[in-house]
Amino acid sequence: MLVEMKDLVKRYQDVPAVDHVSLEIREGEIFGLLGPNGAGKTTTLNMLIGLTKMDGGSIKIFGKNLEDSAGEIKKQIGIVPQEIAIYEDLTAAENVAFFGRLYGLRGSLLKERIDEALAFAGLEEKKKQYPRKFSGGMKRRLNIACAVMHRPRLIIMDEPTVGIDPQSRKHILDSVLKLHDSGSTVLYTSHYMEEAEELCTRIAIMDQGRIIAQGTKDELKELVSSEERIMIELSAANYTLVEQIKKVSGVRECAIEGKTLTVIAAKNGRIISRLIELITATGSEIISLNVEKITLENVFLTLTGKTLRD
Repeated sequence: MLVEMKDLVKRYQDVPAVDHVSLEIREGEIFGLLGPNGAGKTTTLNMLIGLTKMDGGSIKIFGKNLEDSAGEIKKQIGIVPQEIAIYEDLTAAENVAFFGRLYGLRGSLLKERIDEALAFAGLEEKKKQYPRKFSGGMKRRLNIACAVMHRPRLIIMDEPTVGIDPQSRKHILDSVLKLHDSGSTVLYTSHYMEEAEELCTRIAIMDQGRIIAQGTKDELKELVSSEERIMIELSAANYTLVEQIKKVSGVRECAIEGKTLTVIAAKNGRIISRLIELITATGSEIISLNVEKITLENVFLTLTGKTLRD
């Protein structure tokens, strides 16, 4: 285990922001930490890197206690914060050099790593330009170059693709996969469920300061595999039909948007037959009926009662 967090607690005026959180992150994996705003993700990350003092629990990184070996541990961590952290009055190369010097790099090794990090971020042709002229996506890519230039063993990325253009977003996601392929360990938080689905080898879902589920994508999907999402497009639909469907045994939820019904129900072929009977009785025609596969978004909604971006 590269990271071991046990019973982490952080309170603000007796209100628990992080409530007995325990997580283990294995070397070489992309570990996703997902949760809505206010779930406690950033507070957990801040305790992990020593910015926020724990009120309880313990943290081990690289097999060493954080409280005893903070300086040594931090040298091997790279951080991509939620807020962009670069200097706009320094060029791209000067930004990367500044962070490299903080990690003790000097001379020809520093120069080599600057070129390597900028190439990794796709900014080698922008090395002499100032970030104030960059797009938001390019600034975030420069942020990543600064975080990885010392080749850290653990890279913490907190919402690295928020508010950026599609091209930069794809570049960042590809970069995370390259880091994984090179053996780096990545702790990744995101508001985009499709990113977690694409990138993460294991995921923990956090809500109201607690970890409510964790495992691989398949293990998490198994938690709600007893239900399915049925999408039915009709020639006409009304709220009377919705209320009738809600009364069908095994149906947990039914909603209408335009002429499309969304039904969340237990996996049971008889339920679909019953839905067809009710719809036919109203005189409406079924244009299409699809049973969607379980996704991480379904899992998250079921466990927390909200979507990731709420």
